[in-house]
Amino acid sequence: MKVIRGIKPMQEISAYLRRTGKKIGLVPTMGFLHEGHVSLMLAAKDECDTVIVSIFVNPAQFLPKEDFKSYPRDLSRDYHVCKAAGVNYIFYPEAKDMYGEDYKTYVNVNEISDRLEGKYRPGHFTGVATVVLKLFNITKPDFAYFGQKDAQQAVIIRKMIKDLNLDVNPRICETVRGEDGLALSSRNSYLQEDQKRNAAVLNKMLKMGKGLVLSNEYGTAREIKKKMTEYAETNSPDCTLQYIAITDNNNLRKIKNIPEYEGEVLISLAAYFGKTRLIDNILFNKKNERLI
Repeated sequence: MKVIRGIKPMQEISAYLRRTGKKIGLVPTMGFLHEGHVSLMLAAKDECDTVIVSIFVNPAQFLPKEDFKSYPRDLSRDYHVCKAAGVNYIFYPEAKDMYGEDYKTYVNVNEISDRLEGKYRPGHFTGVATVVLKLFNITKPDFAYFGQKDAQQAVIIRKMIKDLNLDVNPRICETVRGEDGLALSSRNSYLQEDQKRNAAVLNKMLKMGKGLVLSNEYGTAREIKKKMTEYAETNSPDCTLQYIAITDNNNLRKIKNIPEYEGEVLISLAAYFGKTRLIDNILFNKKNERLI
């Protein structure tokens, strides 16, 4: 396994791999890797000849008061995680190379980027879409692997690939969770032990919300969200909910009439435990009554 720091060398390696008929799988990450990332690497390894993991804490997707400087970083640890998973290359660029002097070009997926997370983190998804497109152009993947935990990101990237006719196949892989149901996240490292235990309420809330949607006993999302909120308040007093949304999984539009709706339902939320902000979601097909 090799660590490639320069953009031009990574492009040259990727171009050679493409010319020789090798299928390239890209796993974009911000490092501090966990089992969720490893599951993406293994999925890429199963489908592709060469696996590239990018590790880049992208400044363009952090708001001014967010945790860019304190975001956990450990390249030595990440190196061993990638090597054990059978990764071929780590792409580890510097911000000054990714965003050169007088940088002015950004990608925005209109409307979808302004909903849910975008409402509370304006500009975040412009940074995400921009860096993902840049990573696609540098590593030239046939397939790119993302986790369902970042549901809105997955929707936006799929839309960007479609609208810009990109020669990349997105793979959205199932969220990996701990034994308590808490979705794995690099930011979980910020949590105290009692906060981790309390954060397990999020997955329970989402499962409850799914059951309420499938029951068809509630006509509006407002009623279901109220029940979910009450559950959180009762079972995890230190959970501060920021939002709960019940939407479709294509344009993230609110579902107004729950009983009449058919198709994929995405229930997503964000919550604080102390100063740590976590996101999670559950995706299922209402017509087929099964998890996606």
